[in-house]
Amino acid sequence: MSAEHKLSGSNRVVVKIGSALLAHDDGRLRAEWLDALARDIAELRDDGAEIMIVSSGAIAVGRRLLGLARGPRNRALRLEESQAAAAAGQVRLAHAWQETLGRFDVPVAQILLTIEDTEDRRRHLNARNTIATLLRLGVVPVINENDTVATDEIRFGDNDRLAARVAQMMGADTCVILSDIDGLYTADPTKAPEAEHVAEVYAITPEIAAMAGETAGDDGSGGMITKIEAARVAMQSGCRLVIADGRVTYPLAALEDGARATWFVSNAEPHTARKRWIAGTLKPEGTITIDAGAARALANGTSLLPAGVTAVEGRFERGDPVVVCDADGRELARGLVAYDSADAQRILGRQSSEIETILGYRGREEMIHRDDLVES
Repeated sequence: MSAEHKLSGSNRVVVKIGSALLAHDDGRLRAEWLDALARDIAELRDDGAEIMIVSSGAIAVGRRLLGLARGPRNRALRLEESQAAAAAGQVRLAHAWQETLGRFDVPVAQILLTIEDTEDRRRHLNARNTIATLLRLGVVPVINENDTVATDEIRFGDNDRLAARVAQMMGADTCVILSDIDGLYTADPTKAPEAEHVAEVYAITPEIAAMAGETAGDDGSGGMITKIEAARVAMQSGCRLVIADGRVTYPLAALEDGARATWFVSNAEPHTARKRWIAGTLKPEGTITIDAGAARALANGTSLLPAGVTAVEGRFERGDPVVVCDADGRELARGLVAYDSADAQRILGRQSSEIETILGYRGREEMIHRDDLVES
């Protein structure tokens, strides 16, 4: 197996677990399987990887807790019932993750997102900063869609796409989709015994997309179509994605040992893809002028601090893209600013240690962090 098809060596990993893996048909959690996965996660974390978990299962668990049994007709829940089930199930699910990872001294935190949280720049930045801070503190974020408030128009609709969006937002280099199938086949293997397993994908061609078949529906996974769409998002952001069989005990260890799976391999690096997005996709909302010292610092790859800013032009909000220029008006860089234009005006030329006194709250030390900055 090539190095690109190993989890070891990954820096930042998103692991997505589907409802069918986490819970029995009656909504009871599969405790032994969850403990085995927790050991996998702890070992991967001990190897130096930062781990984020995207966990389905809240509705499946919650409908049991609330007595919303499937019944003989396997009735689908109404929207308000799904939201109520999610509210009840999320508490149980979060506790289960805390308990099982706690056995390996791994602290956890819960993050609930809607699709708007990843698409709106300010909310994207807030979510990204929160998750990045948790990772820096050694905490494993457990992420799920905020089903209690999300309506159809603001839903991901499945956690495959949520996992890919989280990988994109956080610059992950690996996204693992644990499923009830060991990857992509040329046709549905339950209907076409002659279907062949696809081990590697380097581009989402029409032929690859056609292999996905139909969506699954209900409160489990969205089928192979959503996984292909997730792979497209991940690959565009420089993240490789793997669809692996999660039904086995210790599924991440099995994947590391060469278990059959489908790897969607990106030709870009996560850092490069994010920089390309900042530099060429976003329309700047303002201009920040800096002095010669700050210009030299930027050239050396550092963040932009308020002390080096001499002027702020335009009206922008926190998280908006701005152009960074020198005193002669030459564009030096573009980036996502950590303060709105009014606050940026108030702290320009000042030391980072003065920000809290001036603004009345403790914001970021940087006007633009180096991870959100790309030289022109």
